Amino acid sequence: MVQLLNELGLSREVSHKLLYDMLEIRKFEELVEKLFQQGKVHGTMHLCIGQEATAVGACYALSNKDMITSTHRGHGHSLAKGMQADRMLAELLGKETGYCKGKGGSMHIADLDVGNLGANGIVAAGLPLGVGAALTSKMKNLGYVVLCFFGDGATNEGAFHEALNLASIWDLPIVFFCENNLYAMSASITEMTRVKNIADRSTAYGIEGITIDGNDILQVIQTASAAVEKARNGGGPTLIEAHTYRWKGHSKSDARKYRSREEEQKWKKEHDPITNFIEQLKFANYISEEELQSIQDQVENNLKHALEFAENSPEPSIDSLTEDIYTGEVNV
Repeated sequence: MVQLLNELGLSREVSHKLLYDMLEIRKFEELVEKLFQQGKVHGTMHLCIGQEATAVGACYALSNKDMITSTHRGHGHSLAKGMQADRMLAELLGKETGYCKGKGGSMHIADLDVGNLGANGIVAAGLPLGVGAALTSKMKNLGYVVLCFFGDGATNEGAFHEALNLASIWDLPIVFFCENNLYAMSASITEMTRVKNIADRSTAYGIEGITIDGNDILQVIQTASAAVEKARNGGGPTLIEAHTYRWKGHSKSDARKYRSREEEQKWKKEHDPITNFIEQLKFANYISEEELQSIQDQVENNLKHALEFAENSPEPSIDSLTEDIYTGEVNV
C-alpha cells in the first residue's frame, strides 16, 4: 500500500487533501439534501453520495489548465475541480453570489476559471462539448486535456458514439470517463445494453478502453493519470469505465423501487469509497485518529461558514433578469 501511494506521488499531506475533498463532497451533498427538504432549493437535484472517489480521483489527475465537462449529477465534479462550496451553495439557493449568479442552479453550474465547462441537464450533452474543447486545444496547440464525465445511461445516446468517433479519428486530447453506477435512472444497466463492460465499446472506435473499481480512489488516480498523460502527449483518447454506486435515488423524486434496500446496504457497508480510503491510509500509517478528526472538523466548519455566506447573500435584482441570456456580437 505504501509503495502504491509513493508510486502515485501521494504524500501524507496530499492523501489528507484527497480525503478532505471526498468528505467535503459527501457532507456538501448531505447538506443540500436538507436544504431541498426545507424548500430552500427549487427544481430537482441529483446527488452523488457514494461516488466521491470518481470525482476526486479523476480531477486529481488533471492540471489547473485542463478542463472537464460534467453531468446533471455534477456537484462533486465541480468541487473536485476547484470550485468553492460557498459560491456553490449560493448558486443552489439562487443567490447573486453564486457561480452563475443564481441562474444555473443545481444542474447548470460552470466556472471557466477552474476549467469546468459546465454541468448539463441533457444526458450525454457534455460529450460533444468536450470534443469541441479538445479540438480547440489541439488546433491551437494550447496543451490542455479535457476529461469528460458521463453516466452509463449516456452511452446509449447518439452523442456518445459520435463524440468517441470524432475524438478517435482526430486523435484528440480527451479522456472519456464513464461513472457506471449500475442504474440508468430507473432500470439496471443490464436491461439497457448487451455488452458486459461499457469500456468494450471503445473497440468500435479503435481506442483504449479500461474498466476499473470507481470506488477505489487509488485505482481511479492511477488509471486517470495514465490516460491524461497519454492524451497530453498526443496518444489520443481513452474510455474509462469506473464502477460505482449512487446511494440516493436518480433525483429527489425517485423512490428507488427498482432496487432492494439490501443491495443498497451491501454497497454502503462494503464499497464506501471514503471508509475504504481511510482504512487504506490507516494501514499505511498515513493518518492518525487525531488527524482524521481534524479533517472532519475542518470540513464541517468550512461548510458551516459556506452556508452562512450563501444564506446571507442577496437575491438577484429584477433588473438582471435579462442579463447573461445572449452574448454580444462575436468575431470569429
